[in-house]
Amino acid sequence: MTFVPDPLDPDDDRPPYEQVASSLGAAIRTRKFAPGEKLPSHKELTDGYGFARATIQRALRELEDEGLVVSRKGSGVFVRNRTERPAGLRPYVEQAFSSQEVTIDFAGFSSETLHGALQEPLDKIRVGRLTPSRIAVRILVPDMSVPQAAPVRREDGADDERLRQRMHDIMLGYTRSIRDSVAELGHLGLVPDTGVDVRVHSGTQFFKLYVINGVDAFFGYYPIKPNRVVAQGESVEIYDLVGRDTVLFHHSVNDGDSSGGDQQVQQARMWFDSVWETIARDFDLDSH
Repeated sequence: MTFVPDPLDPDDDRPPYEQVASSLGAAIRTRKFAPGEKLPSHKELTDGYGFARATIQRALRELEDEGLVVSRKGSGVFVRNRTERPAGLRPYVEQAFSSQEVTIDFAGFSSETLHGALQEPLDKIRVGRLTPSRIAVRILVPDMSVPQAAPVRREDGADDERLRQRMHDIMLGYTRSIRDSVAELGHLGLVPDTGVDVRVHSGTQFFKLYVINGVDAFFGYYPIKPNRVVAQGESVEIYDLVGRDTVLFHHSVNDGDSSGGDQQVQQARMWFDSVWETIARDFDLDSH
């Protein structure tokens, strides 16, 4: 059967290999190609997209680097079972915004990674390339006004209000930026229904969790490592929760019964809702 890809956006100014990689990546994430399935041949992809073979090869390398496919010499390129490997968050967030209703629940330390993942889809909404009708984001972060298990001073493991204030300021910066960017889309009439809600809880957040559109969940642990930071003008050696070293694992309701992906997503949703609706407290970003 001849491979017929979804039409590419004629206004997309990215290099052709990135457009092809994005198109194939979206097809994999939406299960048009199932885990373990062989992708169309290089010739079929070349004919289908109308680009040179070198462009197709580079696009496939991008997907392999992303962990979505694996190349088997002499056999072809196959979709990888992603639940067995770390996953990149950004492509799934971007794909979520192709839906009419976008919901993102985040539990973590500062929302820095979420802030980065949202930039491209929000830019595409501003230029009219994505047109969701609703965006709802819930952000659950620790209350840094009370002592935490980390960050703490390295020399004695003691709480230090300066460290908590530093993390509080970082969290405020990213959450306010997310709120303002999403709200702007509503004010401009680009998205009719928008909302970003932030709540805090008293426990230390040792892991990060994302639930995207209720069907994809990403989970990873924050490792605690020695670090040196500047807090209120002074260099301090600390034990820190290091978000950049967090490996995220992906589970989806579309993974199939044998993978347990549906149960993982349902449990993630249950946990988030239970904390959000009980011990979490509303947090006013403008009063801090």
